[in-house]
Amino acid sequence: MKIRSVTYFCHPGEPLDKKSLSLAESFSKEAQGVLESAGYEVQSIRLATPPFPTYIKDPTAKKVIAYALELERILIESGYAYLSLGPALPEIPESFALIPELIHHTEVTFVSGSLTDPKKGICLPAVRACGEIIQNLVPMDPNGFANLFFAALGNVPPGTPFFPAAYADGGGLPYFSIAVEGADLAVEAFGESSIQEARQKLIRSIETHGTQISEAAGILKKNSGAPFTGIDFSLAPFPENDLSIGTALEALGISGLGNHGSLAAAAFLADTIDQADFPRTGFSGLMLPVLEDALLAKRGGEGLLGIKDLLLYSTVCGTGLDTIPLPGDIRAEGISAILLDLAALSTRLDKPLTARLMPIPGKKAGDSTTFDFPFFANSKIMGVETSELKGLLKGDGYLDLRPRCFKD
Repeated sequence: MKIRSVTYFCHPGEPLDKKSLSLAESFSKEAQGVLESAGYEVQSIRLATPPFPTYIKDPTAKKVIAYALELERILIESGYAYLSLGPALPEIPESFALIPELIHHTEVTFVSGSLTDPKKGICLPAVRACGEIIQNLVPMDPNGFANLFFAALGNVPPGTPFFPAAYADGGGLPYFSIAVEGADLAVEAFGESSIQEARQKLIRSIETHGTQISEAAGILKKNSGAPFTGIDFSLAPFPENDLSIGTALEALGISGLGNHGSLAAAAFLADTIDQADFPRTGFSGLMLPVLEDALLAKRGGEGLLGIKDLLLYSTVCGTGLDTIPLPGDIRAEGISAILLDLAALSTRLDKPLTARLMPIPGKKAGDSTTFDFPFFANSKIMGVETSELKGLLKGDGYLDLRPRCFKD
């Protein structure tokens, strides 16, 4: 198992505050060494700010881009690999329009857009705005990689360490959390001879690593002064068969992920993570990023695993839709319909979900992808059953959905 990211959450100030950036640099220098001394390979150190519209006052594209470029430069020099500026917000609708140009001009900056408001429900204009962002990002890179840096968020709180969803709260004190790449733990555990043994082995593995990481994080907290808020044990995969969540799920007895039985397998894995005892933050569920997982990419390419399947599995686990290859000519209106479904799930189920959709320029449903990128497996473009929303769902207000309450 590896550590996918150590994410440092802070308010860097506007204009940039030298003291905050000095603390961030000290944290970066400490983090890598402390966790490697504990026996973990750390893929990246990352920094996330509060939602950019809340502290870059009266933002224009030129101002936000200049701010991001300067912060990127300082952070790269300080040992950080990636930056997240947090989400555009429904209450500041003009913030959505800044995102395509921001991503186009930066190198390692992630950004997101919030689809929901915790008190009002789903913001229909925000859903449409995120669909337009995804469409506008398509031509910026021939492989569709510009959309790698953007996600639409449904009910995602601050503090999750996985990008692009990461953002800080508005408080003044910095803190950090850790995300793991641990699909191999599930692959190994699900080779046991009984379902009970498989569950217990995975729980033991998660709890053992949780203890070791927490002890190292305690040292990092003491040395840096930044509180540790927990581990996101979403068992992120890597595009190799023995590091695949799909491989783990099929080891439970599914002939092919996407067939009936897959929902039960997904629920079992997510429930097993829930039963483990560790300091948790973020999603801490089942992550199914199609292009980052060799088996998921294969089943998607075979047509066995589709977007509706992934939405269905998100009801019992998961983080939503991640790295989904779509036709390059999909319209913003069709993208928005997918996002509306995801937002409805996140609201009714009262759980965080994200959508990182990747239309690929020049590709149609069924075409093969041709990525030359070590973190992606090649697949085929997924078909979509979507068209423009009309009538009441195309309104300008909020869709006031609330979590279902079960009463005795």
